[in-house]
Amino acid sequence: MDSKGNPFSFALTSLASGDGGSYGSYYSLAALEDERIDKLPYTVLVLLESAIRNCDGFQITKDDVEKIMDWEKTSDEQVEIPFKPGRVILQDFTGVPVLVDFASMRDEMCRLGDDPDKINPMVPADLVIDHSVTADVVRSESAVQANMELEFERNKERFACLKWGSTAFHNMLIIPPGSGIVHQVNLEYLGRVVFNTNGLLYPDSVVGTDSRTTMINGLGILGWGVGGIDAEAAMLGQPMSMVLPGVVGFKLYGILRNGVTATDLVLTVTQMLRKHGVVGKFVEFYGRGLAELALADRATIANMAQEYGATAGFFPVDHISLEYLKMTGRNDETVSIIEAYLRANKMFVDHDEPQIERMYSSCLELDLRNVEPCVSGPKRPHDRVPLKDMKTDWQACLANKVGFKGYGIPKDLQEKVVKFDFHGQTAEIKHGSIVIAAITSCTNTSNPTVMITSGLVWLQGKLVSWALRSQTMD
Repeated sequence: MDSKGNPFSFALTSLASGDGGSYGSYYSLAALEDERIDKLPYTVLVLLESAIRNCDGFQITKDDVEKIMDWEKTSDEQVEIPFKPGRVILQDFTGVPVLVDFASMRDEMCRLGDDPDKINPMVPADLVIDHSVTADVVRSESAVQANMELEFERNKERFACLKWGSTAFHNMLIIPPGSGIVHQVNLEYLGRVVFNTNGLLYPDSVVGTDSRTTMINGLGILGWGVGGIDAEAAMLGQPMSMVLPGVVGFKLYGILRNGVTATDLVLTVTQMLRKHGVVGKFVEFYGRGLAELALADRATIANMAQEYGATAGFFPVDHISLEYLKMTGRNDETVSIIEAYLRANKMFVDHDEPQIERMYSSCLELDLRNVEPCVSGPKRPHDRVPLKDMKTDWQACLANKVGFKGYGIPKDLQEKVVKFDFHGQTAEIKHGSIVIAAITSCTNTSNPTVMITSGLVWLQGKLVSWALRSQTMD
C-alpha cells in the first residue's frame, strides 16, 4: 500500500543495521507516543501494528486503530476490528478447492476479455501437500519410497492441478509431497517471524485452513485456523472481521523436573485453561519459566489451543526462538533482522532485562516444578490423571455410570478375561489391556523428545512381548 495514503505514515521509521546501513523501514509503535501501548499484550501489539500499517481510511480506519489501542476497555465490549494477516497457509484437502476457485476467477476474467494473470493472491499463500499419505507399506526400509509412489499414482490428477498452480500463480508457494506435515513445515521452514517485503518490515502472522495452525504460535507468530472462504478472502487482500479478544496471561516459572515430558506439561496446562475458560480468547504465556522451555515444548502447548478452547496460545519471541531459527536453517542475517526489528518495536522478550508488567483480562500461573507425569482420559484430553493415580482412577471409571469418566461395567464382569488365538499362540485380553497404542497427532510429532520417548516405549513393549513369547515356546 502507498504509505502516502496512510494517516500513520509519520510512524514509518528506518531500522538501522549494525554496519551503519539500514535493514529497511517499519511502522514504529513508539512513534505513536501513546502510553497505553506500553502495557498491551504482545498478541494485541501484532493486531495493532497490522492495523496501523494497513490503515487506508476505508478497509481499516483510524477509529479501528483507536479501538485496538484502547484494548483495556474495548476488549470487554465485544467490538469488532478488521485484521489483515501477513500470509495464509493451506494443506492439500482444503487448498485444492481454493486453487480451483482462483482458476475459476481466471476463467471469468477471460470471459470478460481481461488479463487472467491479474488474478493472484495479494498476500503470500503457502500450500503444503501432506494429507493424502496412506501407510500401505510398513516395517520396511523402502516403506517411505513405496508409499510415496502409491501416493503419486492415486493422486495424479490432483497433483497435476497443484503443479500447474505452482507455476501459474504469483505469491503462492506449493510444497510437494514427502516434505512433512503442514504444521511442522510451517514451523521449521515457512515461518518468517518478521517479513521483509520490498524493504518494509512487519511481524509475521498467519491464518490457515486447519485448526492446528495454532502450533505456529510457539515460534512467536500469531496464527489460528479459519474456514476456506475466510482464507480466500484474506488471500484476496480483504481484512478479516474479528471480535477484539480478551487475553489471558499465563505465567510460567521454575523448570520441569527430570522425567517430566512436554505431554505432561500440556495436559496440565490444558486442564487449567479449560477450567478457567478461554473460549474466543488469546492465551499469552510469559514469565521466567519461558527461558528454560524448549521451543518444541512451546509448539506442543500452542498446538493444543483447540483442546483448551482458545483462539491461540502465544509465546513471544525470545532468545530460545532465535536459537531455533538458526537450528532450522535460517541464516544469520535473517535472524539479526528479526531480532533488531522486534527489539526496536518492543515485541522481543529479553529474560535478562526487567520486564514491563502487561495488562491481561485475567491471569493464571504455574510452577513448572509441580508438573508431574500424567495421562489423560479415558475419553477427553482435559481429564488429566496423575500417573500415580492411574490404576485407581481406571478401576473407578469401569464401575462409574456411562459417561466421560465411566463405562458402567458391572462389578462381576470387571475381571472378565477373553482368550483368543494370535499367530498360533493363545492370548488373552481383559478390561484395561493395551490393544493398540500410537502417536498420530501433530501435537506430539512436533516434539523430538516425545517422539524418541514413544519409540523407546514401543521398543520396550516389543522386547517384553518377544520375551513372553519365547517363554511360552520354551
